[in-house]
Amino acid sequence: MPASPRDLPVWTLAAASLQAGTPVALLCVVSSSGSSPGRQGFKMSVTADDLAGSIGGGIMEHKFIELARQRVQAGDSSPVLRPQIHRREAPTDRSGMMCSGEQDVLLWPLTAADLPTVAAIENALRMGARGRWSLRPDAGLQVQLAEPAASASSATLASGLPFYSYEPGPAWCYREQLGFRDHVTIIGGGHVSLALSNALALLDFELTVLDDRPDLLTLAANQAAHHRRVVSYEAIAAEIPSGPHQYVVVMTVGYRTDALVLRQLLSSPAGPAPYRYLGVMGSTAKVTELRRGLAEAGFPTAAIARLRGPIGLPIGSQTPEEIAVSIAAELIQARHAE
Repeated sequence: MPASPRDLPVWTLAAASLQAGTPVALLCVVSSSGSSPGRQGFKMSVTADDLAGSIGGGIMEHKFIELARQRVQAGDSSPVLRPQIHRREAPTDRSGMMCSGEQDVLLWPLTAADLPTVAAIENALRMGARGRWSLRPDAGLQVQLAEPAASASSATLASGLPFYSYEPGPAWCYREQLGFRDHVTIIGGGHVSLALSNALALLDFELTVLDDRPDLLTLAANQAAHHRRVVSYEAIAAEIPSGPHQYVVVMTVGYRTDALVLRQLLSSPAGPAPYRYLGVMGSTAKVTELRRGLAEAGFPTAAIARLRGPIGLPIGSQTPEEIAVSIAAELIQARHAE
């Protein structure tokens, strides 16, 4: 079964608690910088005796959990927005950690009036619908869901908006897209594709697997992918959205189909860098030959330079599962690169 977005358990606990009349608070990292253990978008739901999610762990998280529990047990519905500085020498707002970064943490006690909104967010995450939610002191928790047609695939962010956004100040506002931020398209549904899908299922990627072979057993066996389609490689570019959160991994059945796919992806009209990551699996000799063929076909040097390969961090991997780990690690590296 495909993995759900990382935040689903947070909203599930919040919805269940409100439904049962149990006081619950939302903790959310609304901004972060440097080596902060909690990154923007990290969140938790906290009740007197249960919790889900994380805002970064350690003593800082422990203190916020205790504060949230004190607030909900006392019936205090006032929010708390507090900076946390992870440096021992900081004069104020020290978190108790020494990671050198900073983060702003919002504690927002949820009330019975929030139940419809929380339930809508939970249902959207569960069903793969698109939309965005927001929190602000004068308007509270709100959600705006996309039309069903726009929600059919969450591969493209709504209206090109940033996934997370925060406007500080007395009238602060935090906004966040629903669903997965990062999307991986694997072109080729063979054994390594299956192993890579299983590895990526743990890493909060939305996953699409494409192949041109009907009745491919490894494609049928892939239960980790959110989307599986049999397509023609002759028109593959139309199947793949572009954007800064799109990752494309090419591992078709052979050199000819790899070359066919890459010629289309590298001639995309979406700009000089339409994907966050574009890589092809294969030996050094095979990838060298693919690059040579692209150059002979007239592709610019800059376009060919965007192509990664051989893909995967060099850990001496041999089996499909080991190769999958090396590729997954490279995708994580690309995800967090500046």
